[in-house]
Amino acid sequence: MKISILTLFPEMFEGPFDYSIIKNAKEKNKVHIDFVNIRDFGIGRHKVVDDKPYGGGHGMILRVDVLEKAISQTKEKHPELVEGQKVVLLSPHGKTFSQEKAQELSNLRHLILVCGRYEGIDERSKEFIDEELSIGDFIVTGGEIPAMIVVDSVVRLIEGVLKEGVTTTESFSPLLEYPQYTKPNTYKNLSVPPILLSGDHKKIKLWRDKASLTATIKLRPDLLNGPRK
Repeated sequence: MKISILTLFPEMFEGPFDYSIIKNAKEKNKVHIDFVNIRDFGIGRHKVVDDKPYGGGHGMILRVDVLEKAISQTKEKHPELVEGQKVVLLSPHGKTFSQEKAQELSNLRHLILVCGRYEGIDERSKEFIDEELSIGDFIVTGGEIPAMIVVDSVVRLIEGVLKEGVTTTESFSPLLEYPQYTKPNTYKNLSVPPILLSGDHKKIKLWRDKASLTATIKLRPDLLNGPRK
């Protein structure tokens, strides 16, 4: 899988993708991540990428001509991936990102993530974008941290990155995960449920299934209605 991240601050990604599962996925050639600096497509000697909003208002707006060139050239750089390619803008206007969406994106050949900045992007830029995604009902400074979250969530679902079956028992697949315990068996009068020490895997599975359902009913009953649309 190829992931291209369009950003004004590629240096923000130094570190997060060089550890743990994403590092291992890159070393296995399961994913290739590159960064496209939007400023490289800026206007004039000073590489201008934004301007004041028409009609007045606070902040600056990313220009449509700059953003369109960055998107187009990223696509043209990988013509062999045009089938199975999607351009996604990280935006508060988007649908809320979910495990279901992460699974869908993990099946793409080329995921292009566009990180917004400043007060937003020129609305006309959305003609060159396939989908908008939000990580929640709150505002962050730009799309870089949301992009990191999306990449982390997507990469671990690529076939061959994790051991088979690992992702099928996690939270949101489709319920919350059951409680987990490890040594010591007892700590300050807090004990591990005896069933988990029994060695009876059939009973353990039944216990975990029930515990998963109980946690979901208590904490996230909305998940019982199926994936969010």
